[in-house]
Amino acid sequence: MVVFLLRWMDGIYVIQKHRARHLHYDLRLEMGGVLKSWAIPKTPPIEKGVKRLAIQVEDHPLDYADFEGVIPEGMYGAGKVEIWDKGEYVLREERGDRMILEIRGKKLNGSYCLVKFKGEKNWLFFKI
Repeated sequence: MVVFLLRWMDGIYVIQKHRARHLHYDLRLEMGGVLKSWAIPKTPPIEKGVKRLAIQVEDHPLDYADFEGVIPEGMYGAGKVEIWDKGEYVLREERGDRMILEIRGKKLNGSYCLVKFKGEKNWLFFKI
């Protein structure tokens, strides 16, 4: 008997707490040589049953995963950035508008889902 494990990708996972005009959290996942990024307006979901809006934003370079510091006034994203959580993830499933992730961070740990709203950059992010 042959058993296949669906394991598409291991990659960097990071959430940066970003005190810009409005406090938010930037979810970043290593995909295709860049960090795919979503802005989450509220604290990321640690427990099941909590759903958060995640707005897809521009990709960032991989070295941005370690960035902590202050982006100067007048620049895009001005404000303090600190790493809120970091680790690795495995993309378990991807179907266009839905991703199932196994996140291995210090604060977020377990299976999470990103589901895209039709035709928009808005997603839902939640623990399953």
